[in-house]
Amino acid sequence: MTRPPRVPAEVAAAWTSPGCWNPAAPEFAAVANGVSLLMPHIEPYFVRSTRAVLDDLEPTVADEARAYMSQELAHQREHRDFNALLVGQLPRLALVERFAAWAYGRLERSRSPQFNLAFAAGSETIAYSIARWTHDHQRDVMTGAEPAAAAVFWWHLAEEVEHKSVAFDVHRTYRGTRRYYSRAMLVSLGILAVTTTMSVLIQLAAQRRLFHPVAWWRLTRMAVSFVFELGPTMAASALPGHHPSQLADPMLFASSLRELRQAS
Repeated sequence: MTRPPRVPAEVAAAWTSPGCWNPAAPEFAAVANGVSLLMPHIEPYFVRSTRAVLDDLEPTVADEARAYMSQELAHQREHRDFNALLVGQLPRLALVERFAAWAYGRLERSRSPQFNLAFAAGSETIAYSIARWTHDHQRDVMTGAEPAAAAVFWWHLAEEVEHKSVAFDVHRTYRGTRRYYSRAMLVSLGILAVTTTMSVLIQLAAQRRLFHPVAWWRLTRMAVSFVFELGPTMAASALPGHHPSQLADPMLFASSLRELRQAS
């Protein structure tokens, strides 16, 4: 199991402003923090959905699913610790956590196993797009970042790329359809957009940058750039015959994981 360095409380306390672990790209840090707040709620949902059908999967897919579940549980543990630091600095971010717990809990309880598996698969497609966008913009968003915080996000994104096909394979094996997949992916994107917006607004207000034109210019530029990354990927993944393995992986993530595993 590969684990990144933890973010010590004394390191977080030294951040230039609440939640800002990259003063050179504070808007990116705010968005990344918003995504982090979701992880302890969405990733256990993926794990429970996958575990529920594990006995019905063919052996190869089942073995991949077990490794995937192990990674997802490790992710949520690291983000739970990181989020505790964030909420300690910005207590209003607990509102985002409560909303995420409610939204994902309601989905899990009210939807069919097919939808829940499609939701995991669609969400992994979005996560892959986030990883590829971050990789392509790493100089803009990671330069100047506090190393331990940056390591948590980089490690997580690298493993998202590594297991990008697994949730889709489970979904497809368990009577999955493109209709379920496409609908679930849109639902996942909607929740992500709402919660990330909530989180960013709370952070900008706490940092006294809510009405800062430069902050909104940078956020808008990031959002537009990400749409151009995510849109084609979502469209392609909804087409019949498409498989996540057809997506080209950023090579730097693989080398980063090898280095982390050698150091573990």
